[in-house]
Amino acid sequence: MMIPLIAAMITTGILAFMTIKIVSEYQRLVILRFGKVLDDPKGPGLVLVIPFVDRPILVDLRENMFQVPQLTCITRDNASIAIDFLIYSRVVEPKSSILAVQDFQAAAQGIATTTLRAVIGDIPLDDVFAKREQINIMLQEKMDMVTARWGVKISTVEISDITPPKEIEEAMTRQMSAERSRRATVTEAEGTKEAAILVADGEKQSAILKAEGRRQSSILEAEGEALALETIHGVAKHVEFNTMTLQYLQTLKNMSTNPATTFVFPMEFQSLLTGIVKANQQSLGKS
Repeated sequence: MMIPLIAAMITTGILAFMTIKIVSEYQRLVILRFGKVLDDPKGPGLVLVIPFVDRPILVDLRENMFQVPQLTCITRDNASIAIDFLIYSRVVEPKSSILAVQDFQAAAQGIATTTLRAVIGDIPLDDVFAKREQINIMLQEKMDMVTARWGVKISTVEISDITPPKEIEEAMTRQMSAERSRRATVTEAEGTKEAAILVADGEKQSAILKAEGRRQSSILEAEGEALALETIHGVAKHVEFNTMTLQYLQTLKNMSTNPATTFVFPMEFQSLLTGIVKANQQSLGKS
């Protein structure tokens, strides 16, 4: 009695396992019933299938990354280079990814190989290094056009490494070294030029300041002399006649001590004596 019961329980468990499928959020279950696909993929959550009638195929919707092995390509100028690149893809139509292609990852890798060789064949070697981002975009667009019918979206294509032949790599190294030397020479020349310009501007400004200083000094000196003459003239206008008379008499006294016998008197001397006589008369009249 126990053996049939155990067998029944085991059979029930197997049937339940075959009937109940748990589909994760990032998965979809494509069911083929008698070889014909059902309209809509199932999931996420709990999905019931009919054992021995339904064939469930689980499809992962997450973005998938696979690397294309090192691929040798010929550029437009007949240079041979090896390229490694990565392909990021994801399934957007689970039914198409099952029905339209047997192995979409292997098919995408084959399309990537032929597409890369076609793209690189239209580009010279220098542009392969300089336009890597543009090559990535071209690869992604061309591959996406092909894989769209498989229900697969190529989201990104990234070239990870480009290896040129040894002789080309050495030539590129020499070219980069020459370019760095040229840039250093240009930078040094520009620095020398800017320094010379700054020195010339400094000397110019210094000369301007010195000339301005001399001009200001000359103006101040001239103004000082003019002020001094004006002051002397103003003082002379207020000197009294008697003071001038005393100065003349003092000068005559000094001249009398001179052993010379000939004296030259200015013409104003007569008017000076007249003024002295008038001054004495006025003083006598007052007394």
